Amino acid sequence: MKIIKYVCLVILFFCWIAAPLSADSKDIYILRISDAISPGVADFIIKGIEKANAEAAACLIIELDTPGGLAESMRGIVMAIYAAQVPVVVYVSPSGARAASAGVMITLAADIAAMAPGTNIGAAHPVASGGKEIEKTMSEKVTNDMVAYVKSIAEKRGRNAAWAEKAVRESVSVTEKEALAENIIDLIAEDEDDLILQINGREIEGKGALDLKGSNRIVLKETLRTKILKTISDPNIAYILMMIGLAGLYFELSHPGAVFPGVVGGIALILAFFSFQTLPVNTAGILLIILAIVFFIMEMKITSYGLLSIAGVMSLLLGSLMLFESEGAYTRLSWQVLIPTLIVVSGFFVAVAGLAFRAQIAKPRTGDRGLVGEIGTVKKALAPDGKVFVHGELWFARSASTLAEGTKVRVVKMDNLTLEVEPVDSNFSEKGKGPE
Repeated sequence: MKIIKYVCLVILFFCWIAAPLSADSKDIYILRISDAISPGVADFIIKGIEKANAEAAACLIIELDTPGGLAESMRGIVMAIYAAQVPVVVYVSPSGARAASAGVMITLAADIAAMAPGTNIGAAHPVASGGKEIEKTMSEKVTNDMVAYVKSIAEKRGRNAAWAEKAVRESVSVTEKEALAENIIDLIAEDEDDLILQINGREIEGKGALDLKGSNRIVLKETLRTKILKTISDPNIAYILMMIGLAGLYFELSHPGAVFPGVVGGIALILAFFSFQTLPVNTAGILLIILAIVFFIMEMKITSYGLLSIAGVMSLLLGSLMLFESEGAYTRLSWQVLIPTLIVVSGFFVAVAGLAFRAQIAKPRTGDRGLVGEIGTVKKALAPDGKVFVHGELWFARSASTLAEGTKVRVVKMDNLTLEVEPVDSNFSEKGKGPE
């Protein structure tokens, strides 16, 4: 009984020690973002918020420097900030950094918005893929939608909704001092230490007062998964991966047994399709690219005199242009990537199709059919049976007429490992297997 009593006391003692640590964590989680807002970045921020929630962190600081990015990724981040159980601080830093386009919405959505000296925020007008202007009617719809969205964010956080609307409609941008004066942000901090000092004790609606005195700082690093996702979320990388994958599988189908191209192609295609899950992919673009592969395969089977290859190249070009579609920036293939990739891949497909076609129509070099037409020498007189030396080997042979030893003969056909031969005319060239 005494042993049980001591065990219970020990357990209660450790529970008493551990309880305050788990309930009153003073860890400050820090995320450092210096990139366009992409699906990979969104995944990193969302996972960071979830970790901060799970660990009951004192707060989460997002140090932001971004030129903007995808609208859907931005919305995912804003929703995660709204749902965060811990205070979320967005700090535009270091000096020289900016929170442009999608970065404006993320900054405005934070519980506390701060900027470092020498930074700016604004220029949130939506643009089409590749930074181009959207067609007029569609532009009005997209702009109005984005205005309503950014105003709702600003009003929810008690910030300047009128300026937020101008940032979208007129692409206005302001410095950190102007942002503070116009109630766009809450404070200006020289550095991370100054930021923590200023926000300590600040009351957050629904989340209580920040108690950061003596807190530990934990910088969340990108995982391998996040790094891979960030890399392949680039539409240019996704497109190149898809082209490599299709080229590898196409080579494997046209030359069965090569193995390596098929393995590389399969891996590249899986990575490309994983990337497509995070990008606005047009189904018609994918179907046109698949149709191009079908045309190239048909070129190997059908004598089209290059028409199927031309159709394949055109289908590949149209599919590549239509592959990604979105009103946001950063989702159109770069011409510097599209044109060289298209030329190289199309040339590869055409070359492989040509080689496969020539291999099909070429004279067999092995087996029964490979011996037909070969020139040999009679080693044992044919009367009508005997032996001939053909293709570096000695064969049983027969002839319709008696042929003396040393006579040049041509193989007509093979019957059960016996060659049927005929004498070669005197004007027949052995080297070219045709008349001289």
